[in-house]
Amino acid sequence: MILDAALKALSRLFTPEFRSVLWKSLGLTLLLLVGLWISIRQMFFSFGWPWLEQILPGMPDWAGWLGIVAAIIAGLGLAFVLALLIAPITALVAGLFLDDVAEVIEREDYPDDSPGTALPLMRSMVVSLKFLCVVILGNIAALLMLLIPGVNLIAFFMVNAYLLSREFFEFAAMRFRSEADAKALRARHGVTVFLAGLPIACFMAVPLLNLLTPLFAAAMMIHLYKAICRRESAQA
Repeated sequence: MILDAALKALSRLFTPEFRSVLWKSLGLTLLLLVGLWISIRQMFFSFGWPWLEQILPGMPDWAGWLGIVAAIIAGLGLAFVLALLIAPITALVAGLFLDDVAEVIEREDYPDDSPGTALPLMRSMVVSLKFLCVVILGNIAALLMLLIPGVNLIAFFMVNAYLLSREFFEFAAMRFRSEADAKALRARHGVTVFLAGLPIACFMAVPLLNLLTPLFAAAMMIHLYKAICRRESAQA
């Protein structure tokens, strides 16, 4: 069930139906990153650089090199900060397009089923912010656990698998049922949903490919939701 959902999501990821959502998500993400780069760089040259120029004239001639070194360090630091922000920003942006992803999956792969209902705009924004917080908190917790001997990378995958699987599965379920029912369904199939989060966590660990994590996760969880509902119906 889990492997089937993951493979179906992967096979759909680069299809023509997905490209529109894919380019919108990546385009807005890159636009935000460029905007952040320009803003932070401008702040450095507006406030940090004048402060260095005030200090350096009173220092020896070789101290001028300190300004160059400081500029290089600032540039590397800025690049590092932006690298850390890629995942949260992608989660925030892609959260706005998850209903588009779900609609493609439902229309193309489940044409005989009743389509889900897109979340209201405000609710969609709340979900996007939740994804953002989950990614940030999950990675902070995982990084702290990396300091614990014997835990290391296992912590990263376990924490992210739990948090991401929970949020994305509930998103998929809320297209067809109330929030309370969605949470109850996840609780009934908690182990299955958690295990489904492991491929998502692995996907997120791959550089560049991690930009597509929210789209892959949303597609995978729609497939998993459909499979779980059908299994429950068969058992009933």
